[in-house]
Amino acid sequence: MIAAVDCGTNTIKLYVGTPPTAVVRTARMVRLGQGVDATGRIDDAAMRRAFEALDEYASILAEHPVERIRFCATSATRDASNAATFRAGVRERLGVEPEVLSGAEEAALTFAGAVRNLGSEPRLPVLVVDIGGGSTELVLGERDASGAVVVTQAFSMDVGSVRLHERHLHSDPPGPDEVEACVGDVEAALDASGVDVARAAQVVCVAGTALTVGALALGHATFDPAALDQAVVDRSAVAEQADRLLALDVEARRALGPMHPGRADVVGAGAVVLDRVLARAGVDHVTLSVADILDGIAASIATP
Repeated sequence: MIAAVDCGTNTIKLYVGTPPTAVVRTARMVRLGQGVDATGRIDDAAMRRAFEALDEYASILAEHPVERIRFCATSATRDASNAATFRAGVRERLGVEPEVLSGAEEAALTFAGAVRNLGSEPRLPVLVVDIGGGSTELVLGERDASGAVVVTQAFSMDVGSVRLHERHLHSDPPGPDEVEACVGDVEAALDASGVDVARAAQVVCVAGTALTVGALALGHATFDPAALDQAVVDRSAVAEQADRLLALDVEARRALGPMHPGRADVVGAGAVVLDRVLARAGVDHVTLSVADILDGIAASIATP
């Protein structure tokens, strides 16, 4: 049995099990990346929230015969000047050295986790999109000479739901100029990514932002991962939900059935990213996947 931890900008996720079967799959929203874009350091309160979650995870791990642990940290800890303090706290609580993934490593693990979970053969080229709090991974894959689906282009854009919200969306709800600035930031990041998004024949989106927007687009009353996994959502419905979320204030967003309270303030910015990626891809719909980088991390240390 193995354990995998994905420590992102907004959420820390835990997987315990023997891939592809998890006995524990859980997440805590701690907003570790709060203020990192502006200050260059992890906020003290955010650090405390993260350590509280890791204390809880340590208790969970103690209840299972875990042989190997891999802890991967992504955007916030790549960018923070005090990341060493956070890494020391991880070692103290979980007894494992955290890995700070490069953008390329993050993209590859996300792709592996999403593609291996697809219910059918992907239409190629397939684009996997992971909208996180601090960054968005774009990963394009095609079949190689051996017949395997492999990554051919990948880029980690420094635009995510938390980062964009803190940069641009200061009003509640945001004003037209703020939304325009947010859209412009995303478009510039896509221009600079080097990933030929327009070539994608299929787009697979993972993680909480895409799943939440998808749940709203499908009219779900609650957030049910099992009901969302492999669901197909029309691109036009995603665009409608992006406009809707940006027009609502935070309290109105929190009242939406599938919305996690910890995501309500930043989900509008994340929806902008999803909408602009799909507009560039030119596909008619997007496939949602519950499997993501966490599954890629778990598979990477599973016994062959």
